[in-house]
Amino acid sequence: MENKKFNNYKKNSYSSNGNSEKKPYNSSYNSGNNRNNNGNSSFKKKTYGQNEGRSYSNNSGNRYENNNGNRYENNGGNRYNNSNENRKSYNPNFKKNEGYNKSNNYNRNEGYNRNDNYKKPFNKKPYNNTYKPQNNAPIDYPTTTPAEVRLNKFIADAGICSRRNADMYISAGNVTVNGEVMTTLGYRVKPTDEVRFDGKLLSSEKKEYILLNKPKGFITTTNDEKGRKTVMDLVANATNVRILPVGRLDRATTGLLLLTNDGELTKKLTHPTHGVRKIYHVILDRKLDYKDFMKVQDGLELEDGLIEVDEISYVNDKPKNEIGIKIHSGRNRIVRRIFEHLGYQVEKLDRVVFAGLTKKDLPRGHWRRLTQQEVINLRNMK
Repeated sequence: MENKKFNNYKKNSYSSNGNSEKKPYNSSYNSGNNRNNNGNSSFKKKTYGQNEGRSYSNNSGNRYENNNGNRYENNGGNRYNNSNENRKSYNPNFKKNEGYNKSNNYNRNEGYNRNDNYKKPFNKKPYNNTYKPQNNAPIDYPTTTPAEVRLNKFIADAGICSRRNADMYISAGNVTVNGEVMTTLGYRVKPTDEVRFDGKLLSSEKKEYILLNKPKGFITTTNDEKGRKTVMDLVANATNVRILPVGRLDRATTGLLLLTNDGELTKKLTHPTHGVRKIYHVILDRKLDYKDFMKVQDGLELEDGLIEVDEISYVNDKPKNEIGIKIHSGRNRIVRRIFEHLGYQVEKLDRVVFAGLTKKDLPRGHWRRLTQQEVINLRNMK
């Protein structure tokens, strides 16, 4: 049924006949809706590679801003800064060192002659006594000497000899007490007694406690038959009394060593039942494998029995060949033997802690006296 409402409807505005052909495309046709709304009456088809007619704002041929042919800023043809100079054109024949003539026989080390076997000389820093700590002066340590002591201990404390040798001298009649020869080994000396050894009046010596940061190349002994340097050479000016090293450090090992004339304290620090803790810094010839690390931690069976360490760890922020090890055993060269048993070579061994004492503010090759509190701590150590 024909719809009367649309009888007069015209299908196209340019043709009243619905069967007529469509009007061909006219490039100059203007529908009044210009794409840019900038007053341009003609619309041109987009042509790639050209900027004509390609605009997003009221800019004349520029892509982003009101820049005259520049991409980023108001630089007159320059890309990066406000300079008026254009960028330098590329020159394919340009050479960086143009104009510089280098001689064919140029030698960087010309005039410097060096043998193939040259080796930089090593100047070893001499150890001297210019370092003087605040407690270098003699210190009055608190005394724990009882009112009466055994005769052999009194002789040993006087610096004559050891207790065992003192018993031999007492039995031989070399010791007199109050003018009479004393051969009783268990005699206890009173504060009012006068004791003489071979006619020389003895008195209990003042106690000295010297802490040394031992360098490499010194032997831990009072004298050496081969004339080598000993630790006693480093503390020769420390005191006039006879002091002895507590324990031993081999010639190549560095670190803390205590020297004293306190026989009781020496026995306490060296006897294995007291278990004095020592910490060593070890540098190996190669990285310590984790499996070997666990073997040391769990304990090793050496030729003289089982050895157990208190603690072992890699040194923080250092290569894996640097190890920290805490141990209380007093066996000879025990730390070196632990790693040699696993196939490692110890390049450096340094004792950094001994019985709670540290190397803080103590340079290598120098010594200092212990403070009163440090002595009290050693005596109270269980």
